[in-house]
Amino acid sequence: MLTSNAPKKLFLLDAYALIYRAYFAFAKNPRVNSKGENTSAAFGFTNLLIDVLKTEQPTHIAVVFDPPGGSTQRQEEFEAYKAQREEMPEDIRSMIHPIKQIVRAFNIPILEVAGFEADDVIGTVAKLAESKGFVTYMMTPDKDYAQLVSPQTFIYKPGRGGNPPEILGIKEVCEKFEVQDTLQVIDILGLWGDASDNIPGIPGIGEKTAKVLVAKYGSMEGLFANVHELKGKQKENVENFQQQGLMSKSLATIIRDVPVEFDEQDLQVCPVNADAIRDIFTELEFRTLAKRIIGEEIVVTQTNVSKEEAQLDLFGVQSMLEPQSATPTSSYKTIVTEKPSYHLITSPEERKELLELLLVKSEVCFDTETNSIDALHANLVGFSFSYKAREAFYIAVPSNFEQAKAIVQEFAPIFEDLSIEKIAHNIKYDLKVLHRYGIELKGPLFDTMIAQYLINPEAKQSMDFLATYYLNYQPISIEELIGKKGKGQGNMADLAPEQIKDYACEDADITFQLKKFLEPEIEKPHLHHLFYDVEMPLAKVLKEIEQEGIAIDVNALQAFSLELDARLIELDNEIKTLAGQDFNIDSPRQLGEVLFEKLQISSKAKKTKTGQYATSEDILQKHEHDHPIIGHILEYRQLRKLKSTYVDPLPALCDPIDGRIHSSFMQTVTATGRLSSNNPNLQNIPVRSAKGREIRRAFVPRAADFQLMAVDYSQIELRIIAALSGDANMIAAFKSGHDIHAATAAKVFHIPIEQVTRDQRSAAKAVNFGIIYGQSAFGLAQNLQISRTEAKQIIDAYFEQYSTIKTYMDKVIAQARELGYVETILKRRRYLPDIHSANAVVRGFAERNAINAPIQGSAADIIKLAMVAVQKAMNKEKLRSRMILQVHDELVFDVHQEELSQMQQLVRTAMEGAVQLEVPMEVEMKAASNWLEAH
Repeated sequence: MLTSNAPKKLFLLDAYALIYRAYFAFAKNPRVNSKGENTSAAFGFTNLLIDVLKTEQPTHIAVVFDPPGGSTQRQEEFEAYKAQREEMPEDIRSMIHPIKQIVRAFNIPILEVAGFEADDVIGTVAKLAESKGFVTYMMTPDKDYAQLVSPQTFIYKPGRGGNPPEILGIKEVCEKFEVQDTLQVIDILGLWGDASDNIPGIPGIGEKTAKVLVAKYGSMEGLFANVHELKGKQKENVENFQQQGLMSKSLATIIRDVPVEFDEQDLQVCPVNADAIRDIFTELEFRTLAKRIIGEEIVVTQTNVSKEEAQLDLFGVQSMLEPQSATPTSSYKTIVTEKPSYHLITSPEERKELLELLLVKSEVCFDTETNSIDALHANLVGFSFSYKAREAFYIAVPSNFEQAKAIVQEFAPIFEDLSIEKIAHNIKYDLKVLHRYGIELKGPLFDTMIAQYLINPEAKQSMDFLATYYLNYQPISIEELIGKKGKGQGNMADLAPEQIKDYACEDADITFQLKKFLEPEIEKPHLHHLFYDVEMPLAKVLKEIEQEGIAIDVNALQAFSLELDARLIELDNEIKTLAGQDFNIDSPRQLGEVLFEKLQISSKAKKTKTGQYATSEDILQKHEHDHPIIGHILEYRQLRKLKSTYVDPLPALCDPIDGRIHSSFMQTVTATGRLSSNNPNLQNIPVRSAKGREIRRAFVPRAADFQLMAVDYSQIELRIIAALSGDANMIAAFKSGHDIHAATAAKVFHIPIEQVTRDQRSAAKAVNFGIIYGQSAFGLAQNLQISRTEAKQIIDAYFEQYSTIKTYMDKVIAQARELGYVETILKRRRYLPDIHSANAVVRGFAERNAINAPIQGSAADIIKLAMVAVQKAMNKEKLRSRMILQVHDELVFDVHQEELSQMQQLVRTAMEGAVQLEVPMEVEMKAASNWLEAH
């Protein structure tokens, strides 16, 4: 704890500096919740906040944020101020709002003043606080704050790796900067400059020289007055760059007269808002942090919509959780306040009466209750129907499968009626469950989860959330029926029908009511076709793919695992021989000591916050040519990861009944419209390395008289941008059938296509794909290992030849600013609220999304259309072949050999004819005995 005896202790937290620090502290092991959100920044910042409050016990506190747009004064003085700053990582940007919610839940004021940066606000508040007898601690790792240190104002620099914080007073600052007065820090910063803020300083003067000059001449102005004492290039630079130096000093000077009020009462530390803490921590899944604050542990419950799936990683078995608050908000309507009419149907006579009632309805909502979230093997406990608000019916079924099937079959006339619209939430799950009981849904379908996704692709889609959002209704929690998630949680199958009735009826009733809110939006021109002709038919296609699964050659994987084991043993021996000692290669600490102390492969070795040498893959790659041991270590790590992440776990994921892998494909996860996959994530199977590609060899046909046929759209995203932009040069290149990257290189480098070199084609390829993601000259330079100047010249030459593409990109950004969204070829919208942000970093990210979303989203639209068309054609022909996998722009089929020629023609026709654009869609296809050889 701090030793100050001051009765009033103020802590001012430099928000963004601490948030960035918290985020990168988890860079190697990020915290990701069940929704796939990287919560590292929020988790780290919250921990820091808790530690400060508990350890330092301030009497007053505030968290200070930079405003959108930054410092008006500095930008007016120097237009390039902070212009080179890299964009804020999306994983940080997405956590800013939750962090502010957390701060407010702690009842801590947020200070943010338009036109003034956080250090200006902190400097001003610290000055005001000092005049009122406060001792102020500026919590930040930023060196610029040293100029503000005074007898009553200190820098509080958080510790790293378990080390205590560093407190900098006047003595410490003067020693660190080698000055007599803390205000001289400004002179040092002005001479030295600051690359992170793009403050130029004076050329040739670094930190050490700046300290020496200020120590000798007292200030920048003192230096200028004695410039004649300098010599050589240093004298020349100081003489020529005096104005730049003075400007840099001005930019580095923290403003201390910001128009901000100092209200002691507002800044006073007070108890947290327990309800708000509980809500935001539940949302972020900070289970144990809540215990530190409000004395209770947050439980992420699995609700009645746990059927919903969200992609996390290759084997995201636990990725189906949606955090929910177990405590209803008193303002919400509930089953108690609404008093709905819910009925338990038990007899054959009641079932017949209900059937007759439902058969005359134009739309019926239904929901299934099962004993498992695994739809392929789940047994029905019962099912419910609703055809009007606040009325529903629940039919329980026996545990005996055949008896249950007989009852389900009684309602087949409803499920298979072509004129009745069937409504459900996450209908793909119900489709798979009912399939086991001999029911195939027919007629129009309406999935409220998919509808919400199309209306607002980045919002939640759980039924509970939609109920509170649209209906102001709090549904019954699953915990009320079977308890909290964990070992002690019960199962729906263990409950009596009377216990399940209200819960099951409510599901159908609420989903029916939600349809009435969502349907008017879906009926709008931009969503009608996308919903009814693409996404809803696709749900049936995905159900077929998931049911079919893909066969795995377990023996091949086991043999490959042994092969990897043998190579790993070889590498282990080779590495230790090159090291000249025995050590644990998997220990970063031991590896770092061998590389940087014994072998001394670098004199500038980086260390982690714990003090050990950094040995991450990107660092080792930089030293790959410095010692032969590095290549062996990189290969060792690659093979270890391949074996532990893919090769060994995949056989365990094979279904015990049919021996196949049944991945789940989700329509409602990505903002662009792309499908995602989990349990396992087959879209993440490695393809870049030879050993990684070998995993695909284990994916095989179902039988000896079948083959796997892989069909991939050729350059689909480039074809789309050519079509959307209408660029004549690129369209001509595609129509001519030329290699698009070679054709681009020929245009950019002004040479015949036959003279294009491999390096020139690589450069053109990098630009072709880079423009889709808004790649800068810096990014291209890193990618191609060339200078920024060369990279800029290539990009300029590119846009000179493909000027229409540049015009299109500018037009899309302008439209996004005007409308607030961009659209794909099927009118799928991506809303971009940050397109008007005053923060250049945030705005730049939105602008890149404006360019990318129509391209990537249109590619997703096209392959979805193709999947629907292919499945329709296959069903019509009653083929034995099956569609079994979708990986971005590729479809994989399990094809009977007698149908191979027919399937090739059928699939090519459907995929190439999915849309009609000025640029032809082309596919590449091949059939073989495994997925690898089918490429």
